[in-house]
Parts: sequence; C-alpha cells; structure tokens
Amino acid sequence: MNIKLTPAKSSNISHTGYDPFTNTLAVQFKSGATYHYHGVPLDVYHALGKSESVGKFISANVLGKFKHSKLEV
Repeated sequence: MNIKLTPAKSSNISHTGYDPFTNTLAVQFKSGATYHYHGVPLDVYHALGKSESVGKFISANVLGKFKHSKLEV
C-alpha cells in the first residue's frame, strides 16, 4: 500500500499520511521506521493535523489503540 506522506512538525516524527479507503494512518519516524496503523477513523487523522504536538497526539490517541504493521525497507 502506497500512502502519500506529508512532512510533520515534530521532533520525533518526520511524516504522516492517511488512506481514507482503508482507514490506514502512516507514520514515518525520524529514525526511518514507518508504521501503518489500521482502522484509524478519519476524524482521528483530522484531529492529528490540528494538534499542537504530533508526537504527543500519536502517543495518546494511536499507539496501543490500533493494530499496526512495520513497513520493511
């Protein structure tokens, strides 16, 4: 799955993206690792875009709440 990524203003996250057809949130960390979080509602992605801290939002609202897979390079 190829999700278009956009730059994120974060000290830990470099890019985020979203596929509304599969409800998949893509998060690329500055370490280079990219994860897909499955079943993320569109409103969560919109809230992410409006959050003051991308990293804090993902930590509080995504990690541990949605199944994920790590993309292999």
